[in-house]
Amino acid sequence: MAATLDTVFMALADPTRRAILSMLLEDDMAVTDVAEPFAMSLAAISKHLTVLADAGLISQEKRGRVKWCKLEPDALREASVWMQGFGQMDGLDLDAFEQFLASEGVILAEEEAEQ
Repeated sequence: MAATLDTVFMALADPTRRAILSMLLEDDMAVTDVAEPFAMSLAAISKHLTVLADAGLISQEKRGRVKWCKLEPDALREASVWMQGFGQMDGLDLDAFEQFLASEGVILAEEEAEQ
């Protein structure tokens, strides 16, 4: 369980990945449509999508020549249950969680590792 939670929380630590998850709440999307609102390359978006897929938060499927992304609705259940066990978080407030991770130095360590 700890390895799964670590992977999920590391995936959620990035604001771009959280924005992608929010977009996928609406509907499945082609990778090119996911990339459209971001000021980064398609390769960079693909890396973010790989992190989300590795964490089990999304799935990807090729339909013809187009790769589609789909939110996995139960993927956050384990993380949500774990956080609710502390009684301090009723819902999943990812912005507050990101601030906590930043205060603990976790986000800084991940950003340095990416560089």
